[in-house]
Amino acid sequence: MNTAGKITSFTAALAVSFGAAYGLGTAVGPLGGTEPAPRADHVNSAASEGGGDGDDHAESPAGGLQISEAGYTLDLLTPHLKAAQESELRFAVRDGSGRPVTAYQREHDKELHLILASRDLATYRHLHPTRAADGTWSTPVALPAAGDYRVFADFVPGAKNAPDVTLGADLAVAGTYKPAELAKPSRTATVDGYTVTLNGELRPGAAEALTFDVSRAGRPVTDLQPYLGAYGHLVALRAGDLAYLHVHPDGEPGDDSTESGPGVSFTSTAPSSGTYRLFLDFKHNDTVRTAAFTVRAGTSATAPQPAGSTSGHEDGGHGH
Repeated sequence: MNTAGKITSFTAALAVSFGAAYGLGTAVGPLGGTEPAPRADHVNSAASEGGGDGDDHAESPAGGLQISEAGYTLDLLTPHLKAAQESELRFAVRDGSGRPVTAYQREHDKELHLILASRDLATYRHLHPTRAADGTWSTPVALPAAGDYRVFADFVPGAKNAPDVTLGADLAVAGTYKPAELAKPSRTATVDGYTVTLNGELRPGAAEALTFDVSRAGRPVTDLQPYLGAYGHLVALRAGDLAYLHVHPDGEPGDDSTESGPGVSFTSTAPSSGTYRLFLDFKHNDTVRTAAFTVRAGTSATAPQPAGSTSGHEDGGHGH
């Protein structure tokens, strides 16, 4: 799929209702949810169970809320882990006959993108697991804090005209659990000496440009490296039910118009006021880093990664 298609789909996908009131630990949709109609290319849809906030904008489906969708099921073979201990996370994607899927289309250099996020949105991992010949996926993972997590598998099956699918399942991490508070609004985030500044607004019912400017030691970074076919990679999760959006920026490396920094731009539409969390991956000096923001759609508020956060990026068996 080209980047322009992704951006169009992101704009459509953001037509979900981001509820203003978020509750950490809010339950997600039923594990055996009914299958909705196939989606348009990379418009993540599943029956959204997150409540609205009274805004007049209509609700639209959101991704990652169901374990079964479009004829595929996420079979999480490792439903429990221990905090602060590296373990192997194993899973399979099964078709309507229960057989593991072994054919995938490559999307942004990978057959499947795996996202892990804690329910309080304090911990985030973007993983690229390894698939065995029998269709079983695996990746090493170490989650620093106990609690309830959500696992998202984002992929396109190998069948012709197959929809882009995002499936979600719950993962329990044992240990003493103390949920973190969602970060407060701010337009800057810092990570490993880099400062990322968010310019633009999320406005209900209107497509707006969001640009993330990357700098280091007060100087703009103009030599960002391509990562997964782009200069930036964005995942958005709605606070409360962790509805999932997986998007890429305007333009792509080598298209003769997209610069390698300092700005990485996206087009977005928020149909209602509400709160969700943005995780921006960018690559510089051969290292992928993640800047995290809390965004309130319909206001000018955005927020940085809280001090001591465990957001990060891992690649199970894959180099950057």
